[in-house]
Amino acid sequence: MMQALTGSIVALVTPMNSNGEVDFNALSDLIQWHIDEGTNGIVSVGTTGESATLSVREHIEVIEKTVNLVNGRIPVIAGTGSNSTAQAIETTSEAKRIGADACLLVTPYYNRPSQEGLIRHYTKIADSVDIPQILYNVPSRTACDLLPETVKVLSGHEKIIGIKESVKEVERIKELIDISNSVNKEFSILSGDDPSFLTLMKEGGHGVISVAANVIPKSISEICLLINNEKFDQAIDLNKKNETIYKLLFVESNPVPAKWMLCKMNKIQDFVRLPLVQLNEEFHENIISEMLKLKLI
Repeated sequence: MMQALTGSIVALVTPMNSNGEVDFNALSDLIQWHIDEGTNGIVSVGTTGESATLSVREHIEVIEKTVNLVNGRIPVIAGTGSNSTAQAIETTSEAKRIGADACLLVTPYYNRPSQEGLIRHYTKIADSVDIPQILYNVPSRTACDLLPETVKVLSGHEKIIGIKESVKEVERIKELIDISNSVNKEFSILSGDDPSFLTLMKEGGHGVISVAANVIPKSISEICLLINNEKFDQAIDLNKKNETIYKLLFVESNPVPAKWMLCKMNKIQDFVRLPLVQLNEEFHENIISEMLKLKLI
């Protein structure tokens, strides 16, 4: 039985050397730092981990190293989604083989399936691989929206244990929480949107898969803990301090700003793979100013 998926789950960057190869030494240090700072789980090779530009071999190797380095201390969730159902099954099978605790499966991007297509896609993967699976809805990136009524159908599958939802409409969040409450099992509702995750958790959601946790892991973890202990005023106060950094993390495509900040914090080298490029200089001053304010550098 895996640990419950709650609290602050970092959508971890994949560190790279200046030649573009994965930097496994930096990855090891990052993972230990996250565990020390109170992060409750790690997503390995999701969108933030540059899954789109890692080869299949690298993808599996990063997940495997992460599983080994974490060594059961917190859950490791492997990003294994694809717009090809067959490819998603293959990668999810590999993640199971190497010991991931669960898989995160983004909606198929670019080919824009219908809701029936989404039901069949996720059901086929869940029927094919015996590992807990989390749906991931991020229409701003995929041009595909997994609707709550579809989530309700999928939540009945024993292998589908939650959703990462990046649409921040309160009505949708409430619908998903109602679904979670109506299912006769643990079904986690996780925010995929840092600026609104506090709202989702206050409404009864379970946690956040966070980009911001890459640079402020202790703060995100503490906010989650405060909400879970119903100390809402303290959580709101702490969250307010992060509002600017949430915005700055998305001045360019994720993970470009996150990697630049981590480089300034001496955690990784500043390298992203094409077609992403390093952070535009016009943003440097504002980000440095905010990082100094938060004592990150």
